[in-house]
Amino acid sequence: MRILHTMLRVGDLDRSLAFYTEVLGMRLLRRNDYPEGKFTLAFVGYQEEAAGAVLELTYNWGVDKYELGTAYGHVAIAVDDARAACAAIRERGGKVVRDAGPMKGGTTVIAFVEDPDGYKVELIQRP
Repeated sequence: MRILHTMLRVGDLDRSLAFYTEVLGMRLLRRNDYPEGKFTLAFVGYQEEAAGAVLELTYNWGVDKYELGTAYGHVAIAVDDARAACAAIRERGGKVVRDAGPMKGGTTVIAFVEDPDGYKVELIQRP
């Protein structure tokens, strides 16, 4: 068994695709419209789905906002240099909500960015 994907409901698919591809550097792997169900699915990631987990962005036609809830945490991405990643994300219009630095009570360097729908993405610097 392995994790295939994590699904996030988004209020504006084009805006979310721009964030995940242009700001975070993922690739659009596939996109399908489902007119009978009135939704679109777009899968993004750094590698093909057969090679690793990806994100499924679900746009339900006509729904432009969701309540995130208190149970959801974040998606985590490994980076070589968290400070450089934050700088690059800012340059591409992304929102850094916690600058790179040691995690509370530890030494691992982390940072957090936020996607257009308010979902948090953690950047974890590789040792």
